[in-house]
Amino acid sequence: MKASDVLIKPILSEKANKQTEKMNRYSFVVNKKANKLEIKKAIESFYGVTVDNVNTIVVPSKAKSKYTKAGFIVGRKPSKKKAIVTVAKGESIDLYGSEV
Repeated sequence: MKASDVLIKPILSEKANKQTEKMNRYSFVVNKKANKLEIKKAIESFYGVTVDNVNTIVVPSKAKSKYTKAGFIVGRKPSKKKAIVTVAKGESIDLYGSEV
């Protein structure tokens, strides 16, 4: 699997930002078929940092429903895989693209 196929997008939420500030951990949505070694190689090649640890989580799909004028609509949100990457001390990833 190519490195560009492994990473889908970074997770930018309050919880992810707190982990980044306190523990130097970054969260990403990754391909479901990617393993920890492929995730580590992709992060290191894309962002040029040293990765200490990779934790993965598979989030199951959820049933969603809403009531509209057309009636009751039922659907599903797809499942996804998240990776929480711990970067070496003193290094960081610029997810917002603001070079200073």
